[in-house]
Amino acid sequence: MSAAERAVPDALATLTAYGLAALWLLALTPSGLVAQLAGLCAGAVVAGAAVGSILRRLPRFSTPADRVTLLRAVLVALCAVLAAAQLFSEPRTDLLLPMLGGAAFLLDGVDGAVARRTGTSSAEGARFDGATDAALVLVLSVAAAAAVGPWTLAIGAMYYAFTAAGFFRPHLRATLPPSLTRKAIGACQPFALLVALLPGMPPAAAVAAPALALGLLAFSFTRDVVQLENRHRAVLLDAAR
Repeated sequence: MSAAERAVPDALATLTAYGLAALWLLALTPSGLVAQLAGLCAGAVVAGAAVGSILRRLPRFSTPADRVTLLRAVLVALCAVLAAAQLFSEPRTDLLLPMLGGAAFLLDGVDGAVARRTGTSSAEGARFDGATDAALVLVLSVAAAAAVGPWTLAIGAMYYAFTAAGFFRPHLRATLPPSLTRKAIGACQPFALLVALLPGMPPAAAVAAPALALGLLAFSFTRDVVQLENRHRAVLLDAAR
């Protein structure tokens, strides 16, 4: 089956896997009806966004690397089920959510490696991977908010705030040069949030890890914004000469 023919089956498989796994997950974690519905809806948003990123492509296609990212998206959606449900109940104190989030985090580099090995790297795949990374951080920040404090939501919201700013200042959507520092700081975010979610973690460590990650993330985004604004200003000055 070609990459174009795989898109719809992959999308349907993703939604089916999410639906079955989410129902099984909720059966393992007794909670009220409101909490369960909130969890199912939150996970459906994540899974639906992942499927939409595949089906919106023109021409439509799905590669082996995309299938790895879809698997990650299902894991993130299941984390969202648990994270949203616990907002209406007691915070979880077991390893289920950290394990699911950890699996999604560890798979982060696999889709890129598969894309390079199969020669199927694409701009659409890179954007899909980045959006899945952002969704994981947002979901984990919601889970950490219930355990540590609502300030962790700033970690998950910062990517979306930067993206929204691009609609008002289009030059912020320009491509930045690759940066190992940016990648390292990005990888630090889910790791720090997972540390905060580990059961039995000392309160000081549970707070310190995401606090450090938030500081690094603020530095990274500030540096990127300054770089893009300076580049835009230089272009305007050159045009005015």
